[in-house]
Amino acid sequence: MPTANERLRRSETVELKAQLIAWRRHLHQHPELSFQEYNTADFVEEQLRGFGNLEIKRLTPTSVVARLIGAYPGKTLALRADMDALPIHEENGHGFVSQTPGVMHACGHDGHTSMLLAAAKLLAARQDKLHGEIRFIFQHAEEMPPGGARELVEAGAVDGVDWIFGEHLASLLPLGQIGLGYGATAASPDNFSIVIKGSGGHAGTPHRAVDSIAIGAQVVTNLQHIVSRYTDPLARLVVSVTQFTAGASHNVIPDTALLRGTVRCFDETLRQQVPKQIERLVAGIASAHGASYELDYLFGYDPVVNDDELTRIIEEVAGAVVGEDQVPRLPPGMGAEDFSAYQRKVPGTFVMIGAGNPERGIVHPHHHPKFDFDEDALPIGTELFLQVAERLLQWEP
Repeated sequence: MPTANERLRRSETVELKAQLIAWRRHLHQHPELSFQEYNTADFVEEQLRGFGNLEIKRLTPTSVVARLIGAYPGKTLALRADMDALPIHEENGHGFVSQTPGVMHACGHDGHTSMLLAAAKLLAARQDKLHGEIRFIFQHAEEMPPGGARELVEAGAVDGVDWIFGEHLASLLPLGQIGLGYGATAASPDNFSIVIKGSGGHAGTPHRAVDSIAIGAQVVTNLQHIVSRYTDPLARLVVSVTQFTAGASHNVIPDTALLRGTVRCFDETLRQQVPKQIERLVAGIASAHGASYELDYLFGYDPVVNDDELTRIIEEVAGAVVGEDQVPRLPPGMGAEDFSAYQRKVPGTFVMIGAGNPERGIVHPHHHPKFDFDEDALPIGTELFLQVAERLLQWEP
């Protein structure tokens, strides 16, 4: 049974629901792309300054970090939300669609920001009871490598922090659930670009050309051997070619073909091997056909690896918030998150807040032009922030 204090907190969180929704809808209507979140950061800072008891800094022009220093000594917990939107034109029909053509909050970051604002408001009111410090990190540029998290770490956002905790609304996880995983939970998202350089010519006389398209097609097919024949079947690896661009006419063999794609995995040793395997394959195929090539390989975010001990504690707290039977352990996913930059510095855990609801038509995945989430999830995420803070940091009665 919840204690009286727990019932009070839940009451406060529910009473803040209207404000949570208002914040979320304002942010949803005014999305900004990665590294461009100037107005969003200004809005967040304005709200935070109204709460009192917070020390607020702009460690980068488009992020906000607020410190709540308790009345008593203790440890430091960081809570993080991301704020950037995506270059997607929204196709929803609700009354608060994006007012910026071609830009949309299609990944729930408007909700993340709102939940952390609500947590900051409620926790700031308890400053006189707090042991230690809570650091609220409103992060820019989660969607675009090298990512805002790395910049904030370099700027000292988590210096002196003992733990960091983050949440992500999940439209494909049912409302009322909190999903989490132990160890590796999100993959490293590395990208590659390959230019095949052949020799163009007339499509009717292909023997006088070096066909970059035909060579590129062989590259696409053979890249799959990296997963199916060069990698332990028990290892987790994805190599996907997602762009193949060549030519401009039906009767011209083009000089060059461009291939782009992504590599996803969890193991660092395997991660370092893949670009070497790609280059060996491309070099062999190009040489066999008298072509040359250029390979550009970009290492993206590190895998998200949850700290076991912190995850155990948060799993218990999540069970208190939504019920133990509503806290599924999620398998690792091939999505990516720059939350990993914080985890390289301090123990951290990242969880999913269920926000899907087929009865309301909320079924579309993240990064979809019709993405949405059930706003009833906002108080749940806020409450989880609150109870994690109380569990990890001591409070005076």
